[in-house]
Amino acid sequence: MRSRTPDRLCAEAVDLARTAAEELAAPGTVGEHVDAVADGDRVVTHLFECKEPGYRGWRWAVTVARASRAKHVTLDESVLLPGPDALLAPEWVPWSERLRPGDMGPGDLLPTEAEDLRLEPGIFGGADDAGGADGSGGADGARVAPGVAELADAEDADVEPGSPAVQPDTTARGSIAAVADELGLGRPRVLSRYGLHAAADRWEESYGPKTAMAQAAPANCVSCGFLVPLAGSLRQAFGICANEFGPADGHVVSLGYGCGGHSEAAVMPRPPRPAPPVIDETVVDPLPLRPDRAGGSVEESGPGEEFGHS
Repeated sequence: MRSRTPDRLCAEAVDLARTAAEELAAPGTVGEHVDAVADGDRVVTHLFECKEPGYRGWRWAVTVARASRAKHVTLDESVLLPGPDALLAPEWVPWSERLRPGDMGPGDLLPTEAEDLRLEPGIFGGADDAGGADGSGGADGARVAPGVAELADAEDADVEPGSPAVQPDTTARGSIAAVADELGLGRPRVLSRYGLHAAADRWEESYGPKTAMAQAAPANCVSCGFLVPLAGSLRQAFGICANEFGPADGHVVSLGYGCGGHSEAAVMPRPPRPAPPVIDETVVDPLPLRPDRAGGSVEESGPGEEFGHS
């Protein structure tokens, strides 16, 4: 049990503790003696103020001790420790918790955990379920997903072992891998139900029916001609806005979302086309008169006609 009263001889060894702290610290950075704390029977830690720039509130801690019935105090350890009012760095947070949408830049890589709840194995089951056509491993020790080997035997098809992520560029026509690639099922992992629900909640919050824009919209996106529906189960609730003048252009929007750029909200009528000009070629305009040299007027004539004086 720790003694509350410091040992007398250990508590009096202030000079020994200061000498040890000065040997460890930079010159002039060991300040006044702050306290002597009992760490146990005949074990005392002396605390000295630290004057090192950037270590405000830190203290040099020097622990001394003595053996039972001995009068000679020995040095245990010296270390720099933060005090109650020390300036400390913020608590370290893992990068996965500090990452926010939009933090990634060109060249950045974002690793995903092997047990990410947003993902689940695809049709090939990922690298853990890869293997040969017999389920025990192919020539390279890989395996195919459970059930694929039986399907290959029934269809008399060739199965290429290994994960789709490391498949060659070309696959045999008619193989399971080729058909899966054509159908978009050759991915090692796909979105899980949890991942779908998380994405739906996130999109619903950004471009959903409860947003201020949707509340003031004349109609919903479900009836808008600029809506591009999604595929799969998300088609029932979401689409992509293709209106370049809309606030959600290129974003996934809820079918209940809406904005003032709805294709049928305000259809502008076609402006009337002006009538073609009418040219009346039956009327002949009289020729204008020009003054002659004698002060009279002369009627201008056309080509080949003579001028007359009036």
